[in-house]
Amino acid sequence: MNARVVGIGARRGWAEHVHSLRNWRELLTGLVGTVGVFVLMVRWQGGHDAEGTQVSEAVLLAAGFVAFCVFSTGLMNLAMMIAADREEGTLLRLRTVPGGVAAYLVGRAVSVLLQIVTYVVLMLVAGVAFAGLDLPSDPGRWLTLLWVLALGTLAVVPFGAALGTLLPGPRNAASILSLPVMGLMVVSGVLFPVTSLPAQVQWVAQAFPLYWEGLGLRSAFLPDAMLAGEIGGSWRPLETAGMLGAWAVAGLLVAPWLLLRATRRESGARLAARRERRAAQGAF
Repeated sequence: MNARVVGIGARRGWAEHVHSLRNWRELLTGLVGTVGVFVLMVRWQGGHDAEGTQVSEAVLLAAGFVAFCVFSTGLMNLAMMIAADREEGTLLRLRTVPGGVAAYLVGRAVSVLLQIVTYVVLMLVAGVAFAGLDLPSDPGRWLTLLWVLALGTLAVVPFGAALGTLLPGPRNAASILSLPVMGLMVVSGVLFPVTSLPAQVQWVAQAFPLYWEGLGLRSAFLPDAMLAGEIGGSWRPLETAGMLGAWAVAGLLVAPWLLLRATRRESGARLAARRERRAAQGAF
């Protein structure tokens, strides 16, 4: 992948992001699904302390929802984008363009990264305004915030691209991914301290990046009094970096291979069959 391909992909990603910001329906849907749900949750159960701590439930929710924004945007949004492009024939056309697959992947990644930055900023603003969230007060916590967000993004974006090549289509993508993603949201400490769950569930949560990104963000935003609600009574920064880094490396190895494989398997016959199937579904 040379600099020209990266430049083409980056410009495409920026153009797609600007277009999405101008699409008021898409923008409002995203805001309602993230910031809106967060504000409702704060109003519903943010008026008391989290179980076993002296920290407001609203502050815990703020840190958790920032992590969930990164996770859901990088995983679900990118997967649905690529599934839609495959169904519309974009991946088939990439076969005829030199460097097309690489530029496409860069463009999609840049677009999703910009979406993540937008949602994180909006979530932080909402957390300060509605949840009493205090932004990091020293350089060390700001550094923690930045590396956790960067590694957390790298841990999910490649897998979002990989899932996009495997999903049957954009119509089914949301229904297939929503239930597992919401399940991880419940067990990963986003809504309440993970130590309130059974030990077996805690082990399952620790296998996925959402738990580790949430833990890292809580260490950046929350006081040490919150450690009473954490596994082992520690923020575990080394384990957080190791797990998120492992997910990032695995995704970066798997995603390009799957995207190239999906592109090579595309054909006019497959595209026509998908269009016929979509037309038949639309008829009902």
